[in-house]
Amino acid sequence: MSTTIPSRLEESTDPSAAGAERSEPGGRAKRGGGGGRPTWRPELAAELRALLPDELLDELLAGARTEEEITGPGGLLSQLTKRLVERALEVELTDHLGYEPHQEPPGGAGNTRNGSTPKTLITEQGEVRIDTPRDRKGTFEPRIVRKRQRRFEGFDDKILALYSRGLSTRDIEAHLAEIYGVSVGRDLISRVTEAVMDDARAWQTRPLDDVYPVVFLDALVLKIRDGGSVQRKACYLALAITMDGEREVLGMWFQDTEGAKFWMQVLTDLKTRGVRDILICCVDGLKGFPEAIEAVYPATTVQTCIVHLIRQSLRYVPRRQYDQVVKDLRPIYTAVNADAALAALEVFEDKWGSQIPVIGQAWRNSWEYITPFLAFEPEVRRVVYTTNAIEALNRQLRKAIKTKGSFPSEDAARKLVYLAIQNAAPQWTRTRGWTKALLAFKIQFGDRLPE
Repeated sequence: MSTTIPSRLEESTDPSAAGAERSEPGGRAKRGGGGGRPTWRPELAAELRALLPDELLDELLAGARTEEEITGPGGLLSQLTKRLVERALEVELTDHLGYEPHQEPPGGAGNTRNGSTPKTLITEQGEVRIDTPRDRKGTFEPRIVRKRQRRFEGFDDKILALYSRGLSTRDIEAHLAEIYGVSVGRDLISRVTEAVMDDARAWQTRPLDDVYPVVFLDALVLKIRDGGSVQRKACYLALAITMDGEREVLGMWFQDTEGAKFWMQVLTDLKTRGVRDILICCVDGLKGFPEAIEAVYPATTVQTCIVHLIRQSLRYVPRRQYDQVVKDLRPIYTAVNADAALAALEVFEDKWGSQIPVIGQAWRNSWEYITPFLAFEPEVRRVVYTTNAIEALNRQLRKAIKTKGSFPSEDAARKLVYLAIQNAAPQWTRTRGWTKALLAFKIQFGDRLPE
C-alpha cells in the first residue's frame, strides 16, 4: 500500500500538470471556464473503483444517513479527505527518509521524523484540519499538499469560474461561505484572480497559425477608471476560424476608442505572431477599416457585414414603409452573383431612390466590400457574410462584465475578459458546413490555402 499511494496521488495532483492544463502559451487557449479545469481521467477512476469495493463503502457509510453527515462540514467526506491526505503525507515522508515509522534511521544516524504541524485546508467539503508531518532537517517537500498551500487542488478553479461569470469578490466570498461553509477573504480571492494575469499575457503573445481562412474583427466598449475619472475604452477582439473549422480568439487589445488606425496595429501584431495570410476578413462598417486591413494584408479579401449595412439602411425608413423596404432589399444580398446584385440595387433605387436616396448611396459606397461573399454558394455565404460569430462572443463577454459599473484598471478588465473568453469557449461548436466551405476556399484561393 505504501508504494502505490504516492504514484497515484502524484499523477492526479501534480502542480506542474495543473499549471499546464491552465495555460498553453505556445498554442491555442485551453477550453474551459476560469482558465482551465481538471481533466477527467477514466483510467484513474477505474483504479479507484477497484480500491473501493462496495463492502468498504457500506462500512464507511454505516451510521451516516443524511446529506449533512456525508457531505457537510465535518462529515464523512471531510473526514475521509483528512485521513487520506494525512496518510499520503506520511507515505511521502517515509519515501523521503527511507525507513518506516517507529524504526531507526539506516546506520543509526541521519534525518528523522519531527512531529507534525497543524494546517487548515480549504476544500470542496469545507475546511479540513490536517496534521502535516515534519522532518528534523527540514528537507521534506510534500507534493500532495505543498508547503504554504492552504487550498486543495481545484479550489482556485472554483474561484476563477465564479469570477469569469462576473461575480464580484464580495459575491464570491458570500457564495463560498454559503455553498462550502468556508471563509475566504477578498484579499485571497484577489490574489487567486491576479495569478491569471501571467496566463493572460502568455496567451496574448502565443504563436499563431500561418494561415487563417476567416478572421472576424470587432470591438466592445468597457468603462475603466483612469486617474480620478471613468473613461470608455475599446477592447479590440480578433476571432478566427482555423483550417479545422474551429473558432479561436487570437487576442485582445485595449485602446481609448475604436478606429481604423489602431486596427492596423492589431493586424501588425498578428503578423509578428506568425499569421502570414488571412483569406477573408469580416468587419463591420467602420470607416477606413478595409484600407487598414489591406495595408497589412494586401491579398486579403475584405467582407463588410451585410447585417450591419441593412440595419444602417433601415434607420432612415419610416415605420409604415419598413416591411416593404426590407423585402425589396433582400434580392440584392441574395442574388446569384455580383452582377445580379447590382441589377437588383438598380431596381431598388428606381423604386425608392427619390424617397430614401441615402440607402442606395450607402450600398454603392460600400459595394466593393459587400459583394465578395456572392462568389460562393449559399452554404458558404453563411460563414462570411456577417460578423455574427464575433458578436455572439461579445454577448457572452457582456454577460460577465454587465455586473461591473466600471473596472478599477485596465489590467482588471483584461483579467475578466480573458477569463470570460475561456469560459465561453466550450459553448462554441465547429463551424457548420465547414468541409464544403474549405473546398470552396481551395478553389477560390488556390495555393494560398495550405494542404
